[in-house]
Amino acid sequence: MQYRTLGSTGLKVSVVGIGTWQFGGEWGKAFAQDEVDAMFARGHELGLNLIDTAECYGDHLSEQLIGKAIEGKRDQWILATKFGHKFHGPFDRTDPRKPTDVLEQLKESLKALRTDHVDLLQYHSWGDDQFFDQDVLATLLKAKDEGLFRFLGNSVANNGNVKQITASQKMQIEAIQIIYNRLDRKPEEEVFAVCKQQNLGVLARVPLASGFLSGKYKPG
Repeated sequence: MQYRTLGSTGLKVSVVGIGTWQFGGEWGKAFAQDEVDAMFARGHELGLNLIDTAECYGDHLSEQLIGKAIEGKRDQWILATKFGHKFHGPFDRTDPRKPTDVLEQLKESLKALRTDHVDLLQYHSWGDDQFFDQDVLATLLKAKDEGLFRFLGNSVANNGNVKQITASQKMQIEAIQIIYNRLDRKPEEEVFAVCKQQNLGVLARVPLASGFLSGKYKPG
């Protein structure tokens, strides 16, 4: 396994991470705990150390499965989660965006993950008006000072949203997550240059195009 430093965070992350949207039950399969346990055990054997999840992958369901799988082994993993959407059912979400909502979601995530902190807490696909809310940022920075998370990130909704990414240092963002794969290379046009200028860590989201590039599909 190869490792890279995630921007200015200093975190040494494996170049392959474990994405966990599928654990939320929206993709035609309900995962049993023993299946998830086996995935993380094998991932650790292969040298993976990065987990990415979110609050709305099944109303903290993904986080609950992860929390049980890595309980007692928390120090082996770099744990990233997100905030900003409320799960109601498959592909049915609302967007709680008040500072109190953000703090409540973070605490629920920590409870589900069975940990006292996450390594990377990320805005989850917010629009510009919500992303630049200074009251939300103030709440986040207070939670960071209290040790509830180590670094702040932004999982960007629009693949070409240079406005948010350019403002990363101002918003105290140290890593971004963006769609990037062999079928969608838009970040190469401008986004990656901005990331390099600000020493931002970059997590490639849907690197296999939601399974399309995995080799499991055949023509027709």
